[in-house]
This record gives sequence, C-alpha cells and structure tokens, in this order.
Amino acid sequence: MGLFVITAAAAAYGVAAGLMLPRAAYRLAVEPDEPWRDRCPEGHPIRGWLGLPYCRGRHAQAPAPRTPAGPDGAGPERAAAAGQSGRAAEPGSERAASHRYGGSVAWSGGLAGAVCGVVGGAVGGRPEGAVFVGVAPVLLLLALVDLAVQRLPDLLTLPLAGATAAGLGGAALLPGAGGDWSGALLGGAALAGAYLLLFLINPAGMGFGDVKLALALGVILGWYGWGVWAVGAFLGFLYGALYGLALVLRGPRGRRTAFPFGPFMAAGALTGVLLGGFGA
Repeated sequence: MGLFVITAAAAAYGVAAGLMLPRAAYRLAVEPDEPWRDRCPEGHPIRGWLGLPYCRGRHAQAPAPRTPAGPDGAGPERAAAAGQSGRAAEPGSERAASHRYGGSVAWSGGLAGAVCGVVGGAVGGRPEGAVFVGVAPVLLLLALVDLAVQRLPDLLTLPLAGATAAGLGGAALLPGAGGDWSGALLGGAALAGAYLLLFLINPAGMGFGDVKLALALGVILGWYGWGVWAVGAFLGFLYGALYGLALVLRGPRGRRTAFPFGPFMAAGALTGVLLGGFGA
C-alpha cells in the first residue's frame, strides 16, 4: 500500500509539473544569440515562466454597422440594397481572444506523470526518491527545448547540476538512503569529463550544452555506484545511436540530418535510475 501511495503521489506531481512545461519550453526555444521569448505568437506579453500555455490577448473588434435609413424613410434592408454604407467601427473597441501556443499540454503532462510515477515506484520510500522525481520534469523540459532548437540552456543545466548534488547531499544524511553522495559527486565529474573529451575531439558532433548536462546526469547515476553509472552512460549513447541508425536507413537525406543528443542522454540516465532504484 505504501509503494502504491508513493507511486501515485509521484505521478500526480509529474502531471502537475508537466502541464506547466510547454510555456517554459516555448520561451526557452530560441537560438543562442536571441533573448528568451516574452510574447506569444500573436504578440501578447507572457507573464511568468510556468503555467498553462494559453494567452488571453485582446484583438480589435469592429461593432456591427448601423445602416442609416434611406432618403425616403426606408428601413435598413432597403437602404443596404440601394448601396448605402454603414457607419465605421469605433476606435478602441476590443474583444478577448484565447489561444494556445507551444507544445501539447496533454502530451507533456502525461509523459511527465508516467516518468515520475515509474521513478517513484522504482526508488520507493528512500529519501533520494524525492530528488529524482523532482528533477525528472526538468530533464523533460531540457529535452523539449533541445528537440525544438538543438540547444540546452545554461539557465537549466548548471542549476540542475547544483540542485541535484545538494539534494542528494541532504538525502545522504537521512536514514534509509540507498546511495553514496561522494560517489555521486565523482560520477558527475567523471561523466562531464568524458563528454568534455568527446567535445574537444569532435566539436561538430557534440555540443558544449551536452557537457553541462552530463554533469547533472553523472551525479544522478553516480549515486547508485559505478555499475549504474556505466549502464546509464552507455544507454544514452545506445539510444542516440539507434535513432541515428533509423535516420540513416531513411535514405541519403537522413544521413545529413543533425539531431539533438540531450533527450537520449536523459533517457539513459533515467533508465539507470530505475535499475539502481530496483537494485537498491
């Protein structure tokens, strides 16, 4: 019964967090030299980073024309038939118009709920579970932005690494913790170092944002030991390689298609967490 409650609570948190992601993803999905979006596609200001991606802007509206009577006192219908024009719309007349922007709320909420529920069920009541469930929607947000513009913003990657390390440090002080904080820190440094080496060898094939994301993912994987760390890191490359192979099989155009690697890194790390959580 306790595990069911934990899983349900984690899934509910994931759904609630996932519903808030499309607005943040829309604002962050810009090219490196562009400022964060602060207006919806219709040009209305966006207030805040989190929230449902709906905008209630105002659009000019012309009131229904009032057709004057004809010279012989005829009604509006006869005057209109005679070619009489209505009165112009009064300036400043507006109407509220609600519209959605960004990605699908149902998709992000459902996926975040499923991921958080599975992670919560795998880790159970151990204190690190709150950290892993808490960071899962952030990883999903990073994946959404990377898929949109092939960019992992420093606004998320670096704070994520610090928050994850601090959260696991607090979890290590609580009874029942299933991992090791020093191993988490070493895992973060090792994975970031490995990705940095790959970046220096082939900058065209590896973005520096991936290196920064690897720092947070290494901390997550290192918590459960080097075996989980190795599996999670390997699965990230495996998932990316399988997707790249699928692109190659599509034909010559697919061979020249660049794709973001961050979502596959995050998927590999979350798979490692599941293995580590069940194993612990």
